[in-house]
Amino acid sequence: MSRSTEPIGRRGRGGQVRKPKNVKGTLAKLWSYVGKEKKLLLTIFLFILIDAGVILLGPYLIGAAIDAMAGDSFNSSLFHIMIGVLAAAYLAGGLLTFLQNWLMAGVAQRIVSKLRSTLFDKLHKLPLAYFDSRPNGETMSRMSNDIDNISNTISQSTVQLMTGVIAIVGSLVMMIILSPLLTLATLITVPMVYFLARTITRRTQALFREQQAELGRLNGHIEETISGLQVVKSFNREERAIQEFDAVNARLYEVGLKAQIWSGFLMPLLGVINNIGFTAVALVGGILAVKGSITVGVIASFLSYSRQFVRPLNDLANIYNVLQSGLAGAERALEVIDEPEEAADRPGAVDLVNPRGDIVFDRVSFGYRPDVPILQEISFTSPQGSSTALIGPTGAGKTTIVNLLTRFYDVTSGTIFIDGRDIRDYTRESLRQCFGIVLQDTYLFNGTIADNIKYGKPEATDEEVKAAADLANAAEFIQSLPDGYDTMLAENGGNLSQGQRQLLEIARVLLADPAILILDEATSSIDTRTELHIQDALLRMMKGRTTFIIAHRLNTIRDADTIMVIDDGRIVEQGSHHELIGAKGSYHKMFYSQFKNLQPAGDSI
Repeated sequence: MSRSTEPIGRRGRGGQVRKPKNVKGTLAKLWSYVGKEKKLLLTIFLFILIDAGVILLGPYLIGAAIDAMAGDSFNSSLFHIMIGVLAAAYLAGGLLTFLQNWLMAGVAQRIVSKLRSTLFDKLHKLPLAYFDSRPNGETMSRMSNDIDNISNTISQSTVQLMTGVIAIVGSLVMMIILSPLLTLATLITVPMVYFLARTITRRTQALFREQQAELGRLNGHIEETISGLQVVKSFNREERAIQEFDAVNARLYEVGLKAQIWSGFLMPLLGVINNIGFTAVALVGGILAVKGSITVGVIASFLSYSRQFVRPLNDLANIYNVLQSGLAGAERALEVIDEPEEAADRPGAVDLVNPRGDIVFDRVSFGYRPDVPILQEISFTSPQGSSTALIGPTGAGKTTIVNLLTRFYDVTSGTIFIDGRDIRDYTRESLRQCFGIVLQDTYLFNGTIADNIKYGKPEATDEEVKAAADLANAAEFIQSLPDGYDTMLAENGGNLSQGQRQLLEIARVLLADPAILILDEATSSIDTRTELHIQDALLRMMKGRTTFIIAHRLNTIRDADTIMVIDDGRIVEQGSHHELIGAKGSYHKMFYSQFKNLQPAGDSI
């Protein structure tokens, strides 16, 4: 179907670069996807609490073991007890850490799987206007790269975050119990860590967001270039495509480099701050030990606790960088999920059952943008079983008419009736089931030829598939293939010719047996000989069905019951072929400009 003509600026590709808009809101939305995993998360949290207790017990046991060796007498039994308990604590801690990570990996994958399914489901509910204004590669980037960022953040950072917070609180409590004075010496590093992390993460927030946006632009360019590679090569645009890729890739390199450099500053600088803290603890501890205020074992325990206190601070600062990348991806994915869907069916909407195909357009107007009308006051009637051809210059609004008929877009004003009822009073699903559409640009899916023909009627038998292929004049080339109807198609049928792909699409519509047909340049990619066979097949298929034909080649629509000439969003002429030729208006000029050899004597175009 038609695409919006609104240009997309270079900076608009993939969206404007923005900082995270609402971190709390993003986290709250992600939490809504936790669902049934909340109980398992509680279990993981309990494991973390126990693990933290075991970890906090370790430094105390080390101090007790050192004090057992200190002094005039060596308390062998106490020493061995402390060593035994310490070994058991470390083994238990290792087991609990493994369980945490193992369970969290499963939780993360299930949450992300649910999010990915929701996003994919959402894509099918979005109106065509959403896809008309965005490159496919950008949407694919949100579906893949951004979701992967969320997965990595949840699986790698969540346990570290919870463990770090508990370790910081627990270590602080134990340090206060052991020596309030040494605790003060340790805490001098906390403001340094805070201001350092704040300074760096403020910068990396914007950089990680920009990095994801540039990655989306790069994916969009790659997808666009690969999909249109034949056109790129035919116009010798390879160098230009490479230059555009290099430009986008260079921007991604620059912003990615800046993000990594800024985030890379964090750990070395935190190491310097840690060393300052340990120096302060060593100096104060040494003075207190000389005065006899604390034992050597207490100093050893305190150094271990201070390391357990500072290390999570470092980890949390580093995790914050990872969280920024994950939140940037989450925001981009959730932006799609928050997009408005196709308008819901009206309350009381009914199914369109056994449609006859009586169609009426009553003063229909439409614009993709409110300030740019595409159709203006369109009114016409297409009775059941009739054929209506739409012709006119490119951009006149021909395809827009059938887009409105199928409710890919809704009218701005006016009403479209099918079988005497406003199409908005029907459920959208039942409405679209009555249409069969053959587009100029065919699309085939991965799978066999038979699977593609059965796409609109999966329950069809092999005999029905072969009958449809025969009617579409596709059976001959299908049978010539080594695997016949079981031939696997490359992406979008890349191993077939354009004409063969068009034949398969026609066979697909024939098998679906719709009540209303829409043929949008259906034979434009087929050679003249094949076109004659297809025209016969289409004429047989059109009998008893309401048909709309969009065509530029006027020889394909001469037999239509009504021909409408569309120009600048209005119907300028309508009637049969002979009536319009006799009127000697726009259609007369268009027809004889294509078939000058048929021009009657005395006519001047």
